[in-house]
Amino acid sequence: MESDGSGEPLAGQIGEPAGTGASPAVAQAREDAPQYTFYRPATLPDEPLPLVIWGNGGCRDNGLSVSHFLREIASHGYIVIANGRPGEEREVLDSLPTAEELSQLPPPPPPSERTPDETSVEQYLGAIAYAEAANAAADDELAGHIDTQRIAALGHSCGGLQALAAGADPRIDTVIAFASGVYNRPTGGLSGVQIGKDDLARLHTPVAYVLGGVTDIAYENGSDDFARIDHVPVVLANQDVGHGGTFALANGGDWARFGVQWLDWQLKGSETAANQFVGEECGFCADESWTFERKNFSPDQ
Repeated sequence: MESDGSGEPLAGQIGEPAGTGASPAVAQAREDAPQYTFYRPATLPDEPLPLVIWGNGGCRDNGLSVSHFLREIASHGYIVIANGRPGEEREVLDSLPTAEELSQLPPPPPPSERTPDETSVEQYLGAIAYAEAANAAADDELAGHIDTQRIAALGHSCGGLQALAAGADPRIDTVIAFASGVYNRPTGGLSGVQIGKDDLARLHTPVAYVLGGVTDIAYENGSDDFARIDHVPVVLANQDVGHGGTFALANGGDWARFGVQWLDWQLKGSETAANQFVGEECGFCADESWTFERKNFSPDQ
């Protein structure tokens, strides 16, 4: 059942269309892919849309964990497949704790027991095969609407490790790791994602790290990744918002704005979006709410 713009819901639709982009987007469950959650414009345009795959914080099996953020991404003209079934949506907050408030919180207790990740890199990359099959199926509502030659790997925390691991796949065109970075400890961390510092050399596309300041538990790991990467263009963007970032804000807050601009540049070739990241007066360079570093870009960028 395809929306015709009359307001009729799509099959499996979760929530109302949302997002600030030109094509308000919905979350969607599909019976043929219960291990994923889909985000797409409620009314699909004629041209095929780039594909974004998403890994959840904690590698959790809940594709609705950052639903407001992912609806925002999709509303700007993307098909998003989140790793994990539709679970519970998070409440939208009016504001985030300040850096001072975050610094006054007690540290979280150490985990009493390591538990297996609920999703995997294999499942994450399997979203591409699913998208290719849906795109080629004559009777699928997504048929012809997914451009599987333009694919971005995104994720938060443990899901960011999934994105970085997936970044070695030749089908991936760019990576954004939100509040994430490969563990500095030789024995790794709590996640079962198999990726080490040496695996950063397998990245073959532009990469962006978005960190939440010194209170972000991924701050040291992500900053160290940025320092080590010397063979592909890489950005390190930082805001003092903590490990949870701005995902809980309406439309995903500033981190969604960053994600849309990066995707518009990397997957759609938008010069306007590029100006947010490169040039002497780039938008994120001038924004005082961010600290912004970049390297390995061509001299004219």
